[in-house]
Amino acid sequence: MSRSTFTIFFLVLSFGILFTGCTKAEPDKSFDEFTFSDADLQRVQQLASSSAGATASGASSGTPAVLSVGQGTGATVLTETVTVTPDIEKQRLYDSVRMGIGGQGGNIYRVSNPFLNVRQSTDVSSPQVERLNEGEIVTVLDIPSAQWAKVRLSDGKEGYVAFRYIAKVTTEQRLAAEKKQFEGKYFVDFAFLNMRKDPSTQAEKIGELPGQAIVKPLSMNGEWARVTYGGKEGYVSSQYLKPLQPVFLVRQEGYVLPILHYQADDGPSIVSLPKHVAALKAAGKKITTLRALYDVVLAQETRDARLNPNTVVLLVDGVSARSIRQVSDVLQGAGVSATLFLETKDIGLSGITEKMVLNLLANGNDLQSGGHTGDDLRSLTDSQLMLELGQSKKLLEDLTKKEVYAVAYPRGGVNDRIMKQAAELGYLFGISQSPDQKFSRSQFLRLPTLLVAGGMFPEDVVKMVQ
Repeated sequence: MSRSTFTIFFLVLSFGILFTGCTKAEPDKSFDEFTFSDADLQRVQQLASSSAGATASGASSGTPAVLSVGQGTGATVLTETVTVTPDIEKQRLYDSVRMGIGGQGGNIYRVSNPFLNVRQSTDVSSPQVERLNEGEIVTVLDIPSAQWAKVRLSDGKEGYVAFRYIAKVTTEQRLAAEKKQFEGKYFVDFAFLNMRKDPSTQAEKIGELPGQAIVKPLSMNGEWARVTYGGKEGYVSSQYLKPLQPVFLVRQEGYVLPILHYQADDGPSIVSLPKHVAALKAAGKKITTLRALYDVVLAQETRDARLNPNTVVLLVDGVSARSIRQVSDVLQGAGVSATLFLETKDIGLSGITEKMVLNLLANGNDLQSGGHTGDDLRSLTDSQLMLELGQSKKLLEDLTKKEVYAVAYPRGGVNDRIMKQAAELGYLFGISQSPDQKFSRSQFLRLPTLLVAGGMFPEDVVKMVQ
């Protein structure tokens, strides 16, 4: 550990001591049981800067945020420094995934190649304006030839890209209309094509169409097409004309997916879960985790992919040290896996142990963030939100070696400010308690769920997902 990192850690530790007080011996508490205000964090940064000659920056600037957190409950506390570094590329990808086509404007295309150079002109040797990654979005302004497209980037820059490496984003409902826009357009699929005065190889040559040139024939009759090009009208051989049409990326905009939402501290509903599962299976339902939706949504960025219409997602939130054994046993007894949202303050030797986590993963469960302390996020400052959501994500990812892509807002508390923080920290989904099974991409950070209350009969649950 470097001297500056140690200094910052020591300062954060010192603030923890100040918060807990020193006049009376109290039971040992983890540092994760309290949070810092904006003023507290600013003071730590100022002290660190004056002591170590360095500045501690927050996650909003795109630099690592160093968090000192205590893991575990009870007397044994594992204290470590957790660095939360926002993944900018992941943020951009998830932002574009959540954005519906209607919110993106008109002529939207997505990069379909691993990378794509944007150039100043329609020449592979012209200066490079930008380099795009697969999945990034551009707006097509013009298609001067079948080889090139003029585009505008998200930052307003303009340039030219290879047309074959972008895909037109559309929906099933709009696909027919999108194809119609290219109806009757052809391009020269040869190095060049002679234009003649009459439909005959012996007729006078009056012009030449370059390769990849786009034309809309006035008429096509057998071997010849009558076209206008360069201010002239003539005939060209139709065998060297190919229909012009982009690659279409048919994107699902609306989803119908029941997400059954159990709460770990609702003992009666957890105990009833096996009977609910048996009834759902008997009704032909396929029970899976939230990762099934995650996989489909990401696959839809490059190809058409769908969930089985009988799919039901099973999730349990608020999983703590008190409830984890019961939840694990019930799921194993029911023979199903679920997405479990863990409160990471309980991760430690005397709480949710590494062995428990590995056992849950081995049984096919999907582990996501239930926040760090389980406190209602709406009452926290922006810096406290960053700590609460950031450290929870990082701790789980370090422990499971898997991406944490979803958060269940404690007590269902969510607003636009919280969703903005969750997006910046790299969450794709957020779980709310709004009762519905229909949602759009713009609702990914506030997914509706069907809350299963204690005492519900199996037939009630089956009816709820129909």
